[in-house]
This record gives sequence, C-alpha cells and structure tokens, in this order.
Amino acid sequence: MPELPEVETTRRGIEPYVLGNVVQGLIVRQPSMRWPVPDDLHEKIANKKILSLTRRGKYIIFSFGTGALIVHLGMSGSLRITQANALVKKHDHIDILFSQEVCLRYHDPRRFGCLVWAEGDPLNHPLLAELGPEPFDEKFNGDYLYQSAQNKTSAVKSFIMDSHIVVGVGNIYANEALFRAGIDPRRSAGRISLKRYDHLAGLIVEVLIQAITQGGTTLRDFVNASGKPGYFQQTLAVYGRDGEPCVICGSPVISVRLAQRSTFFCPRCQH
Repeated sequence: MPELPEVETTRRGIEPYVLGNVVQGLIVRQPSMRWPVPDDLHEKIANKKILSLTRRGKYIIFSFGTGALIVHLGMSGSLRITQANALVKKHDHIDILFSQEVCLRYHDPRRFGCLVWAEGDPLNHPLLAELGPEPFDEKFNGDYLYQSAQNKTSAVKSFIMDSHIVVGVGNIYANEALFRAGIDPRRSAGRISLKRYDHLAGLIVEVLIQAITQGGTTLRDFVNASGKPGYFQQTLAVYGRDGEPCVICGSPVISVRLAQRSTFFCPRCQH
C-alpha cells in the first residue's frame, strides 16, 4: 500500500496544480470507499479555494478554511493530475475539477481508500487526533522511542509500525531501517538499549528521506501524480529478498510473519 514516502511524493506532485486554486466541480462515479463519500461534498468544496495542502501520516489534507478534505489512498489508490476530458479508466472513481486543463483524479481498484470531510481543524478529526509524531518532528528521536518502549513486549518491528508511536513507518521501510540498524525485527521493543534506539531513529528518517527523494517504492500499484512509478525498490536491501544473499555478509535473507506482515532480515547481521 502507499506508505509515507509514496503519500508525500503524491502531495508534492499535485501541489503546484491545486494549491491556491478554486474547485470548479466534483464528479463522483463510485461513492463506496472505505467510508462513503459524503453526499454533500460538492457543496462543501465547490467554488472554494484550497488554502493549504499538507500531509499527516498517510493522509493528505486539503484545507479550505472552514473545513478540510482528508484523503487516504488505502491499499491501491492514487491521485493523478490529468485533463478534465481525459479518458476515464476503470476504477477512476472521483474527479476534482479545477479547469479543463487540471483535473485531480482519484483511482482506487480495491476501494480501501477514503475521502472524508472534517469541520474546523482537521487535526482534531478522529482519524488524525490520536496519531503519534511525524518521523521528521524534533520530538521523534532515540530517547522518545526508548521511553515509549519501556515494558513493551511486542516485536520492535511492530512497535515502530504503530501509528500511535510514530506515523508513516510502513512495512517496507521498517524492514529496511531495522536492517541498517542491525536489529533483529523479532526482538522485544522493551529490550533494546537507548544507544540502539538513537541509531534506529536516525536511520528511520534516513530511509524515509531517501525513499521520498526517489519517488517512493513501486511494488504493485503505486504511481505518482504524473502516473510514473517510484524507484526506491531498486535499493531495497532485505524487503522482498527472501533467500537472496545479504548485501553485507552474503548470508541468505530470511522471511517470517510478524503481526500478519511479511518480515525480511539477515540472521547474521541483525541481532
């Protein structure tokens, strides 16, 4: 599914086309998403200017002043800039129109994404209010992770993927950050030292920044606002490499299931 780098890539891609522009119309071809598209969404956003375009975790927030449209891409969703008269493809469910030349088109084969409306401050909406800090916030560091992990017996990989602890560290990037940190993803979160958490926090940020720079990771469905894939998958060290040699020691990468997620690591380099 699109994770933080893919969502941030999308936000940056559409921003030049929508920020400061007025919504001219809305076309909803399929309202049944994870939650139904609001019946009155057209009235709420038509003839309104987008004042800011931000991201919180894996959500993109279109702020209109009196409220905001919160968008999640789900498992397979994408937002693309196209022309209003461009051929509509299967699973092109929603168009937000700005002009004949600028149409923001929401595409989602699995329909696990959502477009919901938030009155007032969107950060107070139930979808966003309980989220942990952004990995790029000053609050996010090794000491924060170490203190948050006290008395926790869950695996460290599940711990750093918990959006109440930190947002946006999805499965791919958790695997890669733990590999760079040399930490076995199965280790109990509460049994990792402050020094190792300092190292891990910096590497989480490093991995995410590199992924954003390379336009995210395309394993199946993700494309950016221009319909192009991301390229971070070309640098993956462990994710999806079950049985292949470790890039450091040559030992076979192994795969296990943790919290129903595929987990990849080098048993020699990570402990």
